[in-house]
Amino acid sequence: MGYWIFVALVLLGIVLAVVVPRHRLKRALERPFPEEWVAILERNIGIYKNLPMELRLQLRQMIKQFLHQKHFSGAGGLEITDEIRVTIAAEACMLLLHRKTSIYPALRYIVVYPAAFVVDRPDIGSGGTVRHGRKGLLGESWSNGKVILAWDHVLSGSSNFADGQNVVLHEFAHQLDSESGSTNGAPVLVGENGLRTWASTMSEEFEELQREAWKGKRSLMDHYGATNPAEFFAVATETFFEKPRQMKKHHRELFEVLERYYRIDPGAWLD
Repeated sequence: MGYWIFVALVLLGIVLAVVVPRHRLKRALERPFPEEWVAILERNIGIYKNLPMELRLQLRQMIKQFLHQKHFSGAGGLEITDEIRVTIAAEACMLLLHRKTSIYPALRYIVVYPAAFVVDRPDIGSGGTVRHGRKGLLGESWSNGKVILAWDHVLSGSSNFADGQNVVLHEFAHQLDSESGSTNGAPVLVGENGLRTWASTMSEEFEELQREAWKGKRSLMDHYGATNPAEFFAVATETFFEKPRQMKKHHRELFEVLERYYRIDPGAWLD
């Protein structure tokens, strides 16, 4: 008898572990979107007022789910506020609009510093020598379910949605990239044809950016994208959302593969 009671309790625990979170999420999504949050979006997200109402409503639902499921913590003395949470959630969820996908399932924590933060990073020189140095960063995306951001750059990037510099879009593009199991510039793609087109287009554009960076030539995309394929995807994402018309004009094939992946044309928001 004791054995069957134990089995029943285990099964009940499994059911509760599944049902309770779903119920809580359902309740969170059913709550009205606070007017104070709308004011934050209109004040901090430069492109928000240009979005069609359909996308605004979709974005609001995603924001509610994001804030329900992810934990924010401040570092370097920063106190987390609704302004910080809503602004970051909004930009992160913009990458998911019109896409049938979960809300960054592997992500659990967002750590926010007031400004650029310093980390220790090994630097491998010629001959394989390793030197440790301190480096200032604006953001980082980790494969263990964590994103780290500098709030001042989050705010400047979200307010100016036309300069091609957006730390939230950049770091959350890395999160999408990592969903394939490896952060290598190839997120989860559908269909063999899509994979082939993605690989050939991204490789050609990456090599072109590398050549431009080597020559010190000005380019539409930040030269940081020439570091490796993962950084290229993140930088290309920033450019796609913030300079869509320029990308469509000068890098049409790249624009088209990103448009198929993100299933949206940010250029339509500029009308």
